[in-house]
Amino acid sequence: MYESMTYEVILKRMMDRVPNGLDKREGSLIYTALSAAAAEMQIVYIEFDTILKETFAQTASRENLIRRAAERGLKPTEATRAVLKAVAVPDTVLINKGERFRYGTYYYTVTESMGDGTFQVVCEKAGVEGNHQFGRLIPVQNISGLTSMEITELLIPGEDAIDTEVFRKNYFDSFEKKSYGGNKQDYIEKTNGIAGVGATKVTRAWDGPSTVKLTILDSDCNKASDLLVQTVQNIMDPEETASGDGLSPIDHRVTVVSAEAVLIQISTDLEINENYTLEALKELINKAVEDYLKEIRTSWESMGDYGCIVRISQLESKILSIEGIYDIKNTKINGKPVNLELNPYQIPVIGGVKIDP
Repeated sequence: MYESMTYEVILKRMMDRVPNGLDKREGSLIYTALSAAAAEMQIVYIEFDTILKETFAQTASRENLIRRAAERGLKPTEATRAVLKAVAVPDTVLINKGERFRYGTYYYTVTESMGDGTFQVVCEKAGVEGNHQFGRLIPVQNISGLTSMEITELLIPGEDAIDTEVFRKNYFDSFEKKSYGGNKQDYIEKTNGIAGVGATKVTRAWDGPSTVKLTILDSDCNKASDLLVQTVQNIMDPEETASGDGLSPIDHRVTVVSAEAVLIQISTDLEINENYTLEALKELINKAVEDYLKEIRTSWESMGDYGCIVRISQLESKILSIEGIYDIKNTKINGKPVNLELNPYQIPVIGGVKIDP
């Protein structure tokens, strides 16, 4: 707004107000005094622009956006730590809570025994990085009788702190979407606010009056683990008693389940450029299919009462965009040459790609 208020403009305006009979040449007393004042005034106008920008949520920096959003009871979600399953050999070894292990540059702490030599471990580094580390752990301190300890499964994904632009969108969405006392939006906001939850669908009266079913995905848009489902259940309505002891309103009997993962097996015929081999392209093809299926899973919540559709045309387009693939035909999904329509509580997960060159 004040971009035009430069040092030169301000100085000229000030000099124009000085009577012509006085010495206004550069180096004169008047010029020296006014030029110093003009430089300071330019700084003031720059600060005016900054204040104006930081006043409105649309242009505010993260720090001041948080302050503005706090007026509506909103706050950004912080980064959370991944919870994983680790298996000890032998399964009778005694490992206490608080024991620490290392995998590469990452450290993990044992939080709970799951029985039969399996343990819950928490990555000490918050964020999504902890979701993708699997392998053999090294104990920080010697544990008598332990032969090996290996991370085998992600139970609750860690999440990064919410991105500034996503939080800005949430702020403006709060004016349009009203959450109140157990309405649909209230359930979605509260459930998605639980660490590890990435999407939620709400089904009312699914098992009679005053029953609510929450179908969830984890924050990686995958099927939620049993631990995550139980964690959300305990927070929303412990033991499904409708007692109001959780976040759900009293007399709302809430049941939490995960969306069903449906394996998607793709078969197709490809014509490959003579400069490429199928073996070299397989990894790219699998990634293209997985990326497409993840796009579908990401939009699962916004589909509402409609189910996801895995489209042959989209699959062929993704695969055909890979350099080295000349043509594609006879694509089938789970053995059928038609689009696959899922119900509202199912998500597609890659089950394999069969290619006939």
